[in-house]
Amino acid sequence: MKRLQHTHPIALLIALLLAWSNSAAARVLRVEVLNRTALDATASSPAYEKIAAIVYFAVRPTDAHNRGIVDLDKAPRNPQGEVEFSADLFLLRPLDKDKSNGSLLLEIPNRGGKGILSLVDGGKPDPATPGDLGDAWLLRQGFTFASLGWQWDVVETPGALRLYAPVAVEFARAPAAPPRRRRGAQPPKEPAAATGHITGLLRDDFTPFEPAKDEPLGHITGAWLGGTEYPVANPSDTRNTLTVRDSPHGPRHTIPAAQWRFAHQVNGVLAPSDRFVHLDQGFEPGRIYELIYVVRDPVVAGLGFAAVRDFASWLKHAPDAIAPVHQVYAAGISQCGRFLRDFLYQGFNADEKDQIALDGVLAHVGGAGRGSFNVRFAQPSRDGQPMSSIDYPTDIFPFTDTPERDPLSPKAPAEGLLDSATAHRVVPKIFLSHTSYEYWGRAASLIHTTADGLADSPQNPSLRIYFYSGLQHYSVPFPPQPTTGGAAAQQLPSPLPIRWFWRAMIANMDSWVRSGTAPPPSRYPHIDDGTLVPIEKLAFPAIPGLFPPASANKGWRLDFGPEWRKGELTQQPPIAGAPFPVRVPQVDSDGNDRGGIALPEIAVPLATYTGWNFRAPSIGAPSERPAFLGSFVPLHATAAEATSAHDPRPAVLARYKDYADYRERFSQALDSLIKDHYILEEDREQLIDRSQQEWNWIVKPAARENK
Repeated sequence: MKRLQHTHPIALLIALLLAWSNSAAARVLRVEVLNRTALDATASSPAYEKIAAIVYFAVRPTDAHNRGIVDLDKAPRNPQGEVEFSADLFLLRPLDKDKSNGSLLLEIPNRGGKGILSLVDGGKPDPATPGDLGDAWLLRQGFTFASLGWQWDVVETPGALRLYAPVAVEFARAPAAPPRRRRGAQPPKEPAAATGHITGLLRDDFTPFEPAKDEPLGHITGAWLGGTEYPVANPSDTRNTLTVRDSPHGPRHTIPAAQWRFAHQVNGVLAPSDRFVHLDQGFEPGRIYELIYVVRDPVVAGLGFAAVRDFASWLKHAPDAIAPVHQVYAAGISQCGRFLRDFLYQGFNADEKDQIALDGVLAHVGGAGRGSFNVRFAQPSRDGQPMSSIDYPTDIFPFTDTPERDPLSPKAPAEGLLDSATAHRVVPKIFLSHTSYEYWGRAASLIHTTADGLADSPQNPSLRIYFYSGLQHYSVPFPPQPTTGGAAAQQLPSPLPIRWFWRAMIANMDSWVRSGTAPPPSRYPHIDDGTLVPIEKLAFPAIPGLFPPASANKGWRLDFGPEWRKGELTQQPPIAGAPFPVRVPQVDSDGNDRGGIALPEIAVPLATYTGWNFRAPSIGAPSERPAFLGSFVPLHATAAEATSAHDPRPAVLARYKDYADYRERFSQALDSLIKDHYILEEDREQLIDRSQQEWNWIVKPAARENK
């Protein structure tokens, strides 16, 4: 305070005005800290502080940077004419500022869950003690880490991070300011100036994995509810319909209204419910049910984009930022990789002062998708699975980062994901990474081919595409266990790990942004060298009992009605036009994908790893693919075993003399990845150790007791 007393009044005024100007642009109003936990320094990690908080924001609907937020003009405003909202925050910051590297890794949480910290460092997603930090690799590099809620429909569970956004209403005049929302609070009631509720049609689809009479309204992922849903507005509305079909684009059969209702059995008693649908004869496993019903009071879901944009900008420019940094890298997996692709496409990487918000983007396993993130009655949890979430605004044109034309709409302008960022000169450094699954389940080829599927597409120099061959959508431990419940599959899942690639990607991104050190080149299959092919040209080996799928998920030309490009989906279900052609990686003689970044397990294999699997007969539709899973099919140990099984793949001991021979070849393949900076040198020994585990389990039958 003494320093302030001796500061010249004019200089102090200028400083205060500059501080106000910078913070006003980011529009973070304040941060309410809920609790703090000190994570003391250990021999393997520096001291950090964990903070749980709520971040309060405000945006001006009249600002050009916000006009793309659907229904923002219909949200209640404060006396300054701004729309207020808030988001949950999880933060880890170095207690010693000198230990910070100046970079923030901002996790875009998947359906409210924290996962990247655990994935990268091997600890707990919400550490309470230094012992929960795993090997603390991320913290040892000096990163600040944060997860920020962006999704309004997150299921209420302890520790979940969500967005608290207002409801849009029709106004007769300028509305009064709503009360500030608190964590867990219900959406604010419409002010007195509202003239009526906004209503519309919503679509819910699901494929049961076991017989049931009741199903929740919301996005079911596997066996759990991934996102809540709008409640039914009028159970007796004649527009409410329920259909069933047996394949994603097969004929729909309408179920008579007398046979179903909005209800839920509680203790054996059927009671009305606006959150469940009940079918008298019961839902059958393996069939696709689709419910269309009337809802009201849409949440202004696109504010999730503004939250990420303004939080990142605030940390970099505001003098009162809770964790000041110089650069921000956003990391998103699956749904959140799609969120980041859409964030860039919809022009949110320029803040209200046209400054770049995200300096780097790591979008993993998003495939060619974007999502239902910024439309009226948005359903952010919806993705695009083989047997559910079908024909949502997810895998939609455009797909590539550079401008492309839809060949069936030659008069339409060319579009690309980075058009807005390029126009505003805020193109970040970008990694688009994916696994073998995304070529089969998420139309990944469309991000690097022309829309007609006939040629490879050029890439922006600020972007890299990394294909990690043989991995599935999410990693499972080794040895893999048979999947169960809604994920029950015919083959074991692929157990190849993504962790080591993530650590290298983060390190490479930080070097690229901070020092201009170019990261490893893109590596993915191409049409021009024959490593990316139509499914009918896939040369998969004749392994007994293992046949590749006849089709893969596609990107479709969808029509949700005349206003849907403005965010209003009035046609439900949408009209599905012609699909965009997808391609898949060609395979080698073992059935392993070519053209990607190959772990030693692919370069010197002990098994076949695919990007596809099939549903177990017990959950229905056994000829269809399950979501997210690949397959793991070990080689036979000896030539005699392979011959007896009629397996054309050479046996393990026909390829390698013994483990020492295999380890040497494994090491050479690993050293090549390290030399090319796809894997960090410091992670070498942990991967070598895994080679022994894999050899023992596959070659020695006694090691398979855990299968």
